[in-house]
Amino acid sequence: MARELMLLRHAKSDWPEGVADFNRPLKKRGRKAALRMGEWLLKQQLHPDWIVSSPAVRAQETADLLCKGLGLSKQQMLHLDDRIYEADIDALKQVLADCPAASQRILLIGHNPSLDDLLLYLVDELKPDSDGKLFATASLARIELPDNWDMIEPLSGRLKMRIRAKYLLLDS
Repeated sequence: MARELMLLRHAKSDWPEGVADFNRPLKKRGRKAALRMGEWLLKQQLHPDWIVSSPAVRAQETADLLCKGLGLSKQQMLHLDDRIYEADIDALKQVLADCPAASQRILLIGHNPSLDDLLLYLVDELKPDSDGKLFATASLARIELPDNWDMIEPLSGRLKMRIRAKYLLLDS
């Protein structure tokens, strides 16, 4: 049976003076976008079996708000993994390989350029959006993958969709 990987780039973050990159929080619009994405996933019945996130503050805040929008307990669903922050493709593949084998839909919350790199590794013929970005903040990609999380190969995925939170409509 095919599995689904959802990649979500953290929402729009702030750049407060004197704050290390790892500790940067979300901006107000980033908090709204993360919650909106969670609410949209709930409305679309796209419930992840496992959520794994970078521990960076902006990614954790995105994950927390996403869980809230999905109506999920972050204590039960959210797993932080240090390897995601500043990860390369091999590190992200290992993170996925270490997810529970029974998970059919995994949501990975991380950063660029790592998510751009992983998306390009998994899916062929991607075109950037009109602004030249593959993964803007609060963007989600749904990728169908073969049935084994620890056997992810180049171009083994099929892109099902890519969307930005700012384009989501919740009333339809």
